[in-house]
Amino acid sequence: MVERTGGNPQAEPEGAAGFDEPLDRPLPEGVRHRVVSIAAEAFGSLTPAELPAQLRQYARFTPSRRAKFAGNALAAALETDPVFRQRIAGRLREGQPELAAALEAGTPPPAADPIDVAAAAYLLRPAGWPKLVAAAGEEAQRAHADQVGAETARELQQVKAELARLRGATQTEVQAARAELETARREAEALQRKLRSVTSDLRRGQAALRKAETEAAQARAAAAAELAAAEGETRRLRARLTEAESALEASRRAVREGRSVEDMRLRLLLDTVLDAAQGIRRELALPPVFGRPADTVEAVAPGAINPRDVARRALSEDDPALLDQLLALPQAHVVVDGYNVTKTGYPTLPLEKQRLRLLGGLAVLAAQTGAEVTCVFDGAELAAPVLLAPPRGVRVLFSKPGETADELIRRLVRAEPPGRPVVVVSADREVADGVARAGARPVSSTLLLRRLARG
Repeated sequence: MVERTGGNPQAEPEGAAGFDEPLDRPLPEGVRHRVVSIAAEAFGSLTPAELPAQLRQYARFTPSRRAKFAGNALAAALETDPVFRQRIAGRLREGQPELAAALEAGTPPPAADPIDVAAAAYLLRPAGWPKLVAAAGEEAQRAHADQVGAETARELQQVKAELARLRGATQTEVQAARAELETARREAEALQRKLRSVTSDLRRGQAALRKAETEAAQARAAAAAELAAAEGETRRLRARLTEAESALEASRRAVREGRSVEDMRLRLLLDTVLDAAQGIRRELALPPVFGRPADTVEAVAPGAINPRDVARRALSEDDPALLDQLLALPQAHVVVDGYNVTKTGYPTLPLEKQRLRLLGGLAVLAAQTGAEVTCVFDGAELAAPVLLAPPRGVRVLFSKPGETADELIRRLVRAEPPGRPVVVVSADREVADGVARAGARPVSSTLLLRRLARG
């Protein structure tokens, strides 16, 4: 037996009981773990001098960290260093004296854990300790096998129950899938019938669409023909209207000329009567008259120049010299569509600067030609009158609320007596056509801008 002094083991002599009994098989894994755990717990109660040199670096570790990081070193030291093993065994005797005494007596407690018994026997090395370790290992293996078998049986039972449940669920799902498949098949058949019906309707619709497109093309062709006929009729009526206006003007001229002849004859007769009544005092001196009998003789007289005659000359519509010829006519009146000209020539300027620039150019033009110049601006949308000092020789007018500048220009043209040269400057085709029918001569805004640029 081991002799103890003060609780510390002393080296046992060679050949003592249990020391020369070898272990004929590897230490069971469970027993090895328990031995390492016991050594890790007892490790802290030893001084560094009592520890093997390879274990001193783990002296400050906790028991769990020693078992984890120094497990292999502890097992090797217990196997190769009897003194270290005896010190660990001494700590085991102090901690579990009953188990140590029973093992040394050769009667291990039957209720003790075989792993604990085998670990204690490995450390204490009583007589026959290899058999205790082997028996404990076999017992642990049997217990482990029984536990594994029980767990396997339990798991097998669970697997069987799960398999039965899955079979039932699978059968239910299969039945549901079959029902869904049947429903889907019926729906597919219904959709196929609907598809055939829709396809038939689509074909009928396409045929109707082609028919409608053909009819629409025919209707467009007929409308185009009617429009062409209507435009031809409109041109014919405009030509007839122009002829009627010319005939009316000729009739008015003839009436005026006839009235002048009668007035002249009456005046001459009256003067003759008056002179006869006055007697010889005047010696048949007749008062001055405005006409002569020769004027009554019907013949072809040279025609007077008017804006339409200027338009027939060889100058092109965009030649600034055309505007000079029109302004050279006696008593010419130039009506300018203000914003139409400014937005054609300098649209990026503010409206106030557009007006000032245009009026400055028109003042120079009026001074050069002596023509009457009227500039018309659209004032229908103005909230208050525009404060403006018109330049000399230029009349500036704004349209009234509810009236556009185009309407004001037409009223100005209609206010002029027939025969006076009136020139309207505007790029608006509707304005140009309207004033042309009233007897005025329309010219484009670019023509005036070129004339003003020339200075």
